[in-house]
Amino acid sequence: MSKLIKFEVVFSPTQAIYYPGQTIQGHLTVELNDTMKMRGIRLRFQGKAEVEWTEGSGDNEEEYSEKEQYFKDDILLDGRGSDASGAKLHLPAGRHTYPFTYQLPKDIPSSFEGKYGYVRYFAKGIIDKPWKFDHETMKCFTVICPLDLNQETLATMPAKESKSKTICCLCCQSGPITATFTIDRQGYVPGEAIILKAEIENMSDGPIDSSSVTLTMETTFLAEGESKTTFEKVAKLQHEPILMGDHDYWNGDQLAIPPLPPTYLTSCTIIDIQYTLKLTVSPPGLSLNLDINLPVIIGTIPVQNVPDRHPPITHPGPAAYTETIFSYPTPPAYPPGESLPPGRDIFAPGAGYAPPPYPPEGPTASPNLPPPSYEECVFGRVNITQKEDSEHLHGDKYFAPVYTYYDWGHNATAPPE
Repeated sequence: MSKLIKFEVVFSPTQAIYYPGQTIQGHLTVELNDTMKMRGIRLRFQGKAEVEWTEGSGDNEEEYSEKEQYFKDDILLDGRGSDASGAKLHLPAGRHTYPFTYQLPKDIPSSFEGKYGYVRYFAKGIIDKPWKFDHETMKCFTVICPLDLNQETLATMPAKESKSKTICCLCCQSGPITATFTIDRQGYVPGEAIILKAEIENMSDGPIDSSSVTLTMETTFLAEGESKTTFEKVAKLQHEPILMGDHDYWNGDQLAIPPLPPTYLTSCTIIDIQYTLKLTVSPPGLSLNLDINLPVIIGTIPVQNVPDRHPPITHPGPAAYTETIFSYPTPPAYPPGESLPPGRDIFAPGAGYAPPPYPPEGPTASPNLPPPSYEECVFGRVNITQKEDSEHLHGDKYFAPVYTYYDWGHNATAPPE
């Protein structure tokens, strides 16, 4: 029977969302049903990006990989370090709670999980046991690197394009299909709706099957001088068929933006993110589609005048927090080698430490800007276990980054099939 009952990292606040340069606080809990001998207990904070993919097969298979390390620091919480000499630590049965703080570097990218790579941040607790396997527990947290749309020149500029296509059938040529696609600006934040305007004229000899607008995330992974690109559809709207000689108008249709990572993935040099809004007109038969692509920038801080035109919905409770910047109280300090009496927890009611109820306020464009809530990425949770992880790893093995989300009353757009 294992002596280890509980081994976990707990962040305060529990949603664990941070901006570059902010301080992480929390505690590591070790609960035992019998005395455990060990060298020491340490907590590792790590932030890194990794990219990896393979091409070809068999003897011709090639692997491409690249890494970036943003930080990797170990904090000794009890006992001695792996390189230090001295007596072993005999940790008695009971619950032992170790408070911690850690300040993040300033120039680090947003968290991201993709098909061929990721930007990931985590705290890993390690019980160092010489001559035996170490116990480890891991907890991921989200970093959001702000992208202020007010600092992006193209964010407030409209985008417009027109195209025409003639359909040929054997030796016959029909009239053209023409389309014009317009958006009034290029910069948006998750939770906003893109106002769509388009005009499609069908002068061909048959009906058009449909027209649709799709928001696509284009992610480029870079390794060893090569690149790999994925295209993921994140939102889509569709119109009905257009009869021969008829018109179709997109006159203010709203495509709502789900929780997504910001464009560029600033401060990461091996992963790049871009967004494209595509109008697709689908002729009948085997003819190729008529496509019009417009660029879109997804930020974390909206254009200043947007809240005036789209007033936010007010939610009670913790879904949206105030403008107050929390001042964290200092947790009680426990010197190495000492721990709380069995069964006592500094985070229990009346123990003298109360974590703030919600994440500290991040940067905003103006004092009047309504604050965001935070939502899991639209792509959901992924398995975060790595090749080097021990089979004895504790903690959550699935994780989804959390991104800023402005609940301004727009109904979620149905995800594409």
